[in-house]
Amino acid sequence: MFEFLEKRKVWLVYVPLTIYWLVLFTATTIPVERLPSVGFSDKINHFLAYFVLAVLVYLTLIYQRKSKYLFDKAAIATIVIGLFYGAVDELHQMLVPGRFAETWDWVADALGTLAGVAVISFLINKLKYRLEFNRAA
Repeated sequence: MFEFLEKRKVWLVYVPLTIYWLVLFTATTIPVERLPSVGFSDKINHFLAYFVLAVLVYLTLIYQRKSKYLFDKAAIATIVIGLFYGAVDELHQMLVPGRFAETWDWVADALGTLAGVAVISFLINKLKYRLEFNRAA
C-alpha cells in the first residue's frame, strides 16, 4: 500500500493535500448559516476533518525528499502542524460572521490529528513499511 502511494505521491498525496487544505480553509471561511448540515456533531466534523488532514500531511512528510529532519520527525511535525493550524483556524473563525473560536473544537481538531498520526504509524509498523530517506527518490 505505501509503496503504491509513494510511486504515485504527487497525484495521490501532494495534490489531494493541497486541494483538501484549500477546501478545509474555504469551508471554515463560509458563514455558518450558509453551510449545509451534514448530520454529524460539530465535534465529529472537526475530528474527521483533522484526521484526514493529518493522514495527508504525515504521508507528505514521509514521501518528501527535501528535508531529512522533517522526514525523521514526520509524526511530531504532523502533530505540531495540526495543533498549530487548528488553533489558527479557530482564531480565524472569530472573523467570520456567525462563527466562533471554541476550545472544544480545537480539542476535536487535536484528537483527529493524533488519531490520523496513530493510524498511519500503526499501518507503517503493521505492514512493516521501511522508511528510508534517499534524496534521489
